[in-house]
Amino acid sequence: MNDSSRILKVLEDFQSPVFYWQLLILGGCLSLAWVIARQLRARAAFSLDGMGLLEALAEQAFPLLAVLFLSVVRGVALARYPAHLFNIVIPLLLSLAVVRALRHMLRRSFPRAWWLERAGQSFSVLVWVWLALFLSGAAPEVIAALETVGVRVGAQDVNLWMLVNGVVVIVLTLLLSLWFSSLVENRLMGAANMDTSLRIVLSRMCKAVFVVLALLVSLSIIGLDITALSVFTGALGVGLGMGLQKIASNYVSGFIILLDRSIRLGNIIQVDSATGGRVTQITTRYTVLKNLVGLEFIVPNEALVSNIVQNQTFSDNRARVVACVSVAYSSDLDRVLALLEEIAGAHPRVLADPAPGAQIVRFADSGIDLELGFWINDPENGTGGLRSQIHLEIWRRFRAEGIEIPFPQREVRMLGGAAA
Repeated sequence: MNDSSRILKVLEDFQSPVFYWQLLILGGCLSLAWVIARQLRARAAFSLDGMGLLEALAEQAFPLLAVLFLSVVRGVALARYPAHLFNIVIPLLLSLAVVRALRHMLRRSFPRAWWLERAGQSFSVLVWVWLALFLSGAAPEVIAALETVGVRVGAQDVNLWMLVNGVVVIVLTLLLSLWFSSLVENRLMGAANMDTSLRIVLSRMCKAVFVVLALLVSLSIIGLDITALSVFTGALGVGLGMGLQKIASNYVSGFIILLDRSIRLGNIIQVDSATGGRVTQITTRYTVLKNLVGLEFIVPNEALVSNIVQNQTFSDNRARVVACVSVAYSSDLDRVLALLEEIAGAHPRVLADPAPGAQIVRFADSGIDLELGFWINDPENGTGGLRSQIHLEIWRRFRAEGIEIPFPQREVRMLGGAAA
């Protein structure tokens, strides 16, 4: 049937009883598809499917099931009767499935993108516009008009229809590859028995492989010779060798960090005297550190690989904290040392094993300097507040016990007649 006559045929059947039979069958098929799709959506809402396959199936269930039922009815029960209404409804349902599929792939591929809603609306408009051209019979004329506008590139003629077709194929193939890579990434991130860094590097390698394969496949589909890309890859290699070596080094260093697991998410690291904090994000180009006051440092991965990095939680989350205090020479040192250990052991953040330990550091001018050392297993929560609480409790207990904390004193003596 000619596309231009689809709507006219439906209008002609409007006065015939056959149209109302078609309308009744259409309502039944749509109702059955809606009931089944509703059950699938209810099951998907309570599903723990981390890959999102059941969610994707539930979103496409209604239009695809309706198309299936209508196709079966049109091919079997209505083989001898006209089904012009179905010839209009089936493309509409297929377009609805395409729109939903595109929106789902965009949400899964770019979950936090600010342009997500606008891109979904743009794809929807393009699909419905093309459907309108198809149903009205104007699609062949539009294609023919686009084919008349073109240029000759080398030995090949390139026209607007080839460009539009190529862009559509490349975009759809890339979206499909990104969606599939997001499924693989969710599967990897859900593997609790695998190291976090290994999961990150595997998911990013899979995404890169899928994108490259999708690009090559889409170029083959639209008829471009892939061997022509050798010139581009050669130029890219020269660019990396001359001006992009720093960027390339950061990317290589990022994969090294993710693979050798020398720095992992949650580690407390110190790059230099001013740069340090907890590792909150590791990308292929940089690593993000967040310190206790909320400042975030974006450190190139090359700096973490080529320099000495202090990792407080590399093999053990425990960290030693030191509090210093001085007492007068007249103090009972045995009692003071036992009291310091008792104060540290009473704090909820201080570990019992290893036990807190107090020791004499040196005999200073004004008093005896002591050091109280203790261990914690949550250094990401900071040590400044902990030291303050320990020092405050030391001051209170020393005051109650009558233990003196000395302070520097100077004695000035005036020798005979100096004032004269």
